[in-house]
Amino acid sequence: MAQTKRKRRSKHRGTPAGKIETRGRTGRKPTADERKATPGSKEAQAQRREQRLNQAPSWRGAAQRAAIATVILVALLILAFKQDPARAIALGGFAMIVYVPMGYYTDLFMYRRRQQKALIEAKKKKDA
Repeated sequence: MAQTKRKRRSKHRGTPAGKIETRGRTGRKPTADERKATPGSKEAQAQRREQRLNQAPSWRGAAQRAAIATVILVALLILAFKQDPARAIALGGFAMIVYVPMGYYTDLFMYRRRQQKALIEAKKKKDA
């Protein structure tokens, strides 16, 4: 049976000039603090990203990413390349052993590089 009740839509109000305006916010305007506190704002997103990038890398994070990559690798080997599951799992174990330190040291390199750049920028701001 077809649905008979339609969802209500807000009306578009036309002006005498023919321009159609959609209804906007009808309540009070948010204060500056409320606007900054919205979780989806660009400032909040940038701040969360900055916090995430300023955390030192950990072996646990590297192991989690390696595990995800290994699962994808094993699934691809079995499904796409029609490998024997035992062989694919063995190769996945080897890949895990390689991926964990490779991921950690790559993260460590990138972290140190970001910290160096931040230190140089802070020094330039201090001197200027």
